[in-house]
Amino acid sequence: MIALEHVTIQAGDFLLRNIDLTVPAGSYAVLMGRTGAGKTTLLEAVCGLKRVVRGTIRLNGGEVSRLRPGERGIGYVPQDRALFQTMTVRAHLAFALVIRKAPREEVARRVTELAGLLGIEHLLDRHPHGLSGGEAQRVALGRALSARPNILCLDEPLSALDENTKTEIGALLRKVQQAAGLTVLQVTHNQAEAENLADHIFQLHNGRVERQT
Repeated sequence: MIALEHVTIQAGDFLLRNIDLTVPAGSYAVLMGRTGAGKTTLLEAVCGLKRVVRGTIRLNGGEVSRLRPGERGIGYVPQDRALFQTMTVRAHLAFALVIRKAPREEVARRVTELAGLLGIEHLLDRHPHGLSGGEAQRVALGRALSARPNILCLDEPLSALDENTKTEIGALLRKVQQAAGLTVLQVTHNQAEAENLADHIFQLHNGRVERQT
């Protein structure tokens, strides 16, 4: 579950005030809103990347408002994917476990598991600069899932893809969410995309979150 209770977020001169939002555990939610409404700011606050001035963020029942990003049990895919150009796909999939000092055998098993789930076994020794948009998005998703988070946050994951690839990656996101029982919060501006993917759709409008479905 993701729950924001009377949350105020400050990002430079931008302010979101008194935000309430609840995403039920195990559901796929999409947050919509016009450009500049604050969708990414809100998503980053959930992840711990933007400061909460007041209010409470709860994940799976526990308050995380003051926890660091790595302590929140969240997988995060930013809009630009933020892949490391000097690292192979294999290293990306292993990254979260390596920094947690997981045993080498566990890391290898998880990389193999993720590569199979995401259909990128043939890319493991490639670098990001040679990947298509859809391939790069699969790698970014795999990196976010590496440490088996309970919650996945996605910032416009389909926006830079062509129509066929959007359909393909959208189906993959739903497959991964259902297989792992993840709670997902995705930002998009595309109504059709939201309707295709989401159990719940929210609108961020004039500084308020309203539930659409």
